Amino acid sequence: MPKMKSVKGAVKRFKVKKNGQIKRGTAFRSHILTKQDAKTRRKQHAPKVVAASDAKNVKEMIVS
Repeated sequence: MPKMKSVKGAVKRFKVKKNGQIKRGTAFRSHILTKQDAKTRRKQHAPKVVAASDAKNVKEMIVS
């Protein structure tokens, strides 16, 4: 049986932290940020973590 390949798109988007949580990026950060108020843009700087319900699927995509 051949080895399972990891999903390269997922590997580029997610990183596993030491405590096992998965870091992710924030949506709506690419362009036309002038329409967003400063509070929204500031909140998007904060690190984000994948929801617990999605974490299992993301780990399978990354690790396999």
